[in-house]
Amino acid sequence: MNYTTVTPTPQYYDYDSEPGHEMTIATIMMYCLAFVLGTFGNGLVIWITGFKMKKTVNTIWFLNLAVADFLFTAFLPFTIAYTAMGFHWPFGRDMCRLNNFVIVLNMFASIFLLTTISLDRCLSVMAAVWAVNRRTPRRAEVACLLVWVLACCCSIPFAAYRDTKVYVNNTTVCYYNESGLKAYDKLVLFRFFMGFLFPLIIIVCSYVAIGYRFHTIQRKKSLKPFRVILAVILTFFFCWVPFHIFQLLELKFKGVDAVVHGVTISASLAFLNSCMNPILYVCMCQDFREKFRRSFLLVLESAFLEEHLLSSTRRSTAHADSLMQVHRKNTLVTDFPDEDNGAHEPL
Repeated sequence: MNYTTVTPTPQYYDYDSEPGHEMTIATIMMYCLAFVLGTFGNGLVIWITGFKMKKTVNTIWFLNLAVADFLFTAFLPFTIAYTAMGFHWPFGRDMCRLNNFVIVLNMFASIFLLTTISLDRCLSVMAAVWAVNRRTPRRAEVACLLVWVLACCCSIPFAAYRDTKVYVNNTTVCYYNESGLKAYDKLVLFRFFMGFLFPLIIIVCSYVAIGYRFHTIQRKKSLKPFRVILAVILTFFFCWVPFHIFQLLELKFKGVDAVVHGVTISASLAFLNSCMNPILYVCMCQDFREKFRRSFLLVLESAFLEEHLLSSTRRSTAHADSLMQVHRKNTLVTDFPDEDNGAHEPL
């Protein structure tokens, strides 16, 4: 019997193998952590890269990464409730499919974007003249649109096979229907190759080519613009590798307790990836830290000024407006950290 909602729990349901109370509590806490940090952090990234920074190729890449993670974390409360209610799904079949679609979409969109960024970096190094003349924000937007279309196409089958069914004790589960169970092995392999192995090969080849190029021209310092994206890529694979491993093991050892619990724990780790990028930006990017500090300060002071206006005279209103103008001037538009310093110089 099957009881999974998307990827956080094992595919084949066995009440004897149901995660224990301690594991369930730990899983819910990790989901809640991912929801709070991911929603807040990615929301700030979207705001800063979308409205505070100059539109560049890199800001477009990071903006789309943040959108993918924000969309995922926005749907996390459904998974949290599902887990907290003992894997009872009260939200209906359509939401069951949509929730599963969003989670799988996040994985595909994130890895496809990281692959696109890696190829973009590689081309910027190997074909610097092309990068200067052809690497534009408009083309980056088109590339992101294609990435989202491809990610949606890859995610649809995982949602199409989802359904709801009432089992013992009037428990409604969000599960793969009969057709989905027959295709489940193929879906797992498809997700592994398209959402992990093939992109990994492309990313590794891209950065090997970049490293070789830098080695041949003896420009060790040129690697600085790649620190952030390399950290994002490494974090992504660190979080998702265990999940893919246990998903493959589940195909061979269905219903084995160790694998069942491994899938649950590894899915929790994969979910945490959705809140990691903003933390990396703040820790590694001086420019982003400055934007974060200024923007958050502006939010607070704007709120205080608005509250002050409710009981102020026109003179205080004019004073508040002047303060806002000063803050706007202070939040000058700049590129994303090390944006084209590495891409447009003769690499």
